[in-house]
Amino acid sequence: MEHAQLQRITDLGDPALDDYLRMTDVRLRSRVEVERGLFMAESYEVISRAVDAGMEPRSFLMSEKWKDKFAPLYEQFPEVPVYVGDGDLIEQFTGFHLHRGALASMQRPELPEVAEVLRSARTVAVIEDIVDHTNVGALFRSAAALGVDAVLVTPQCADPLYRRSIRVSMGTVFQVPWTRLEAWPHAGVELLHEAGFDVLALALTDGAVALEHLDLGPDRKVAFVLGAEGHGLKPATLAAVDQHVVIPMAGGVDSLNVAAASAVVFWQRRAALIASGAPTG
Repeated sequence: MEHAQLQRITDLGDPALDDYLRMTDVRLRSRVEVERGLFMAESYEVISRAVDAGMEPRSFLMSEKWKDKFAPLYEQFPEVPVYVGDGDLIEQFTGFHLHRGALASMQRPELPEVAEVLRSARTVAVIEDIVDHTNVGALFRSAAALGVDAVLVTPQCADPLYRRSIRVSMGTVFQVPWTRLEAWPHAGVELLHEAGFDVLALALTDGAVALEHLDLGPDRKVAFVLGAEGHGLKPATLAAVDQHVVIPMAGGVDSLNVAAASAVVFWQRRAALIASGAPTG
């Protein structure tokens, strides 16, 4: 018996499909998805993690050949439309081939207050103005894998719920508590200080402490600030934080991609907690 809301696509002008239009236009989608209160989840694993995290689907879109595979997901929501069509037809209005099987348009959740996200956290990542969705997604994946308790994103940072960020994170953006700061750096650093965090900036500056010499034991609540590649962290941020930290390099290399650097510092923190016998998240 087919899903009660399964609808085969025949008219690309159907307003019911508007959530999925022009999906390759990053600027358009970044604005439209926030304005309409939605985000896109792609692939079985990502949609499954979103559903497990309590996200609410608005609709599903998939090619005919993936209908049976995704049935265990969409059958959980008998009132939610499931749009099915030929792969070439779907590509005409989304702008790309659904080689991961399906998309789900989902209701964007309300972000929690910063205090709520920090309440039980001891290891936090702050992402400053990183606009590359791939780096944002990779950083969330590292955070989830290496025991980071929460992520804060600055006002100008790319949307962690943009489709590519979610996909690169493998859906871990739904696992790690996160929210967006209203102001940064001074107000944001002050909030972290009030919550008992030492704020540590990854930066190539004179006097920066080598990561292996840093006290990252369980007696210290730490917030790592990671900035965009190229220009790095803002001068105002570097002035506001408690300490600058550098990852020592070999081979004439001065720095790592920000997502790779995040994994290194998150692991160093985790290793320090493991060595002390403290919980690691």
